[in-house]
Amino acid sequence: MEKSLQETYSPNSICFGCGPANDKGLHINSFPADDGSEDVVAVWHASPEHQAFPGMLNGGIIGALLDCHSNWTATYFLMKRDGKDAPDCTVTADFHVKLKRPTPFDAPIHLKARVVESADDRATVEAELIANDKICATCRGTFVAVQEGHPAYHRW
Repeated sequence: MEKSLQETYSPNSICFGCGPANDKGLHINSFPADDGSEDVVAVWHASPEHQAFPGMLNGGIIGALLDCHSNWTATYFLMKRDGKDAPDCTVTADFHVKLKRPTPFDAPIHLKARVVESADDRATVEAELIANDKICATCRGTFVAVQEGHPAYHRW
């Protein structure tokens, strides 16, 4: 896949975390892993304004990275599982982040996520944020495909 999931399926999204059309956003670019696994991966680079204090990434930015990347992992999984050509819009029902150690802002940030449970319209995802080969944060969340009438319906 040459383009990220976001660029392929949601090029006009203005989401702060993953929207390609948000000039001031984080521009997370998620890709299916090329190792044969069901994982979805991304590499992201922080800017100085993403720091909580000198040299360390802000916890809110960490949460946004894990939330958006996990959401795309869920929607891609549901699309493939259901044999669709394009994903349904999914939203975060819940997500829980564990900050395991300070995350350096000047190292490449690797995101890795996988679906661990699924039902008709939802998927539960577990994700890791890795810097300098160390897991700095983890996340577990539930992401739900929305139906007509929901504000996010067809917003991608």
